[in-house]
Amino acid sequence: MPASMPDVANQSAAQHEGVLDWVGMSEIEVPVLVESKGQPERVVSARVEAFVNLIKPEAKGIHMSRLYLLLDKLSTEGSLSKVSLEQLLTDFLASHEDLSDQAFVKFDFDYHMRRKSLISGKQGWKAYPVSLAAIYKDGSLDVEMKLEIPYSSTCPCSAALARQLIQQAFESKFMQADQVDATAVHQWLGTTEGIVATPHSQRSSAQIKVKLARQLTEFPIADLVDLIENALQTPVQAAVKREDEQEFARLNGQNLMFCEDAGRRLKHALDAVPDFTDFWLRVNHYESLHAHDAVSVASKGIANGYQSW
Repeated sequence: MPASMPDVANQSAAQHEGVLDWVGMSEIEVPVLVESKGQPERVVSARVEAFVNLIKPEAKGIHMSRLYLLLDKLSTEGSLSKVSLEQLLTDFLASHEDLSDQAFVKFDFDYHMRRKSLISGKQGWKAYPVSLAAIYKDGSLDVEMKLEIPYSSTCPCSAALARQLIQQAFESKFMQADQVDATAVHQWLGTTEGIVATPHSQRSSAQIKVKLARQLTEFPIADLVDLIENALQTPVQAAVKREDEQEFARLNGQNLMFCEDAGRRLKHALDAVPDFTDFWLRVNHYESLHAHDAVSVASKGIANGYQSW
């Protein structure tokens, strides 16, 4: 091999001088061990974006291999935590002294959690898409966590219309009789003639972004999942026996939700968590009646915070 090799990034000047907001790489594939509050460490397959800004106008470019190797070191020798995230970004900047004063990284991965069924106690895996993004500037770290939670939503309007049809069927069947036999009504209600209509439901999703308070030392992935699923009451299930399916039907019937209802439930729940200094949410109901989706969007509403769009 030659004794020395050309280093264009160091030895050449930019053809057109100027600063750049961010320069780096995206779609870097790495396995990484993730630390989450109250959960065992888990290896995930992450897709990573790694950037620094370029503040030296005449510099040809940054040293992308340095970012990659620091990320690889985290993957092979460490774990992803709030502490290691801050160290990674400060190392990004140390490797680009005089070139950069801000650093950014984002990890996208599926986080698997064991979830219990509603009644039977059976357990199964559920995968939650997670995004952890952090920016380091002016000597401080800001961390954002994003989750997507699937759930079921039953339309309140459809439920009311179904109840009306059931009432009409009852009138047609029994109102002409002088006396109504309770056993006959009970048996009739167990038939398709008795429950002549059912409301429509659809799979739905809640996308949540939160900014973590700086004093928070751990990633609250499981806490946020529990918060959202408890607020909605109808998360999709993993292992399911018949008694679980029946309970799921009951929960859907007792938690009728337009997208506005779901959005307000989530906003109320997130407002109550002081460790989230800001939040943004989008609720998507993938309609079974319509060919389009029903959507609601909300944010915490703080100055200079998340915007709804």
